[in-house]
Amino acid sequence: MTYKITGLDPAPFAPLFAMSDAELAERRALRVTAGAAGFPCRVSLEDATPGEELLLLHHVSHDVATPYRSAYAIYVRAGVGAASYEDALPPVFAGRPIAMRAFDADGMLRGARLALPGEADTAIRDLFADEDIVYIDAHNAAHGCFAARVTRTG
Repeated sequence: MTYKITGLDPAPFAPLFAMSDAELAERRALRVTAGAAGFPCRVSLEDATPGEELLLLHHVSHDVATPYRSAYAIYVRAGVGAASYEDALPPVFAGRPIAMRAFDADGMLRGARLALPGEADTAIRDLFADEDIVYIDAHNAAHGCFAARVTRTG
């Protein structure tokens, strides 16, 4: 069994970086500057460096017609490409507890795991042992924000 972890497509976010703070506020978004830690970009799947500009915005991460539709705040950086990891974990998973929510093809929750630092790969493989699981949405366990989508590739 193999899997792929991908960052969000940067295209929908790119125009937001040219907006004024007032225009961003109309969309319930904020321009922020990364501090020492805790500013994970959902496109690059890397933490921003201190002093780097990001946008904090509301994002629908699980856009399904089920009770499990989900949305929350995320950070995105400008000028980065969508990350892709085959059978490997992105940097933003390192050192963080990750909540894994496993869904079937209909967007219904079929399983979940809490992966402490160093346990994400095992949790992903355990969840994908169930053939009905099509994808896993990973979330930062402490803050609840969407981290990345994990899809079965083989």
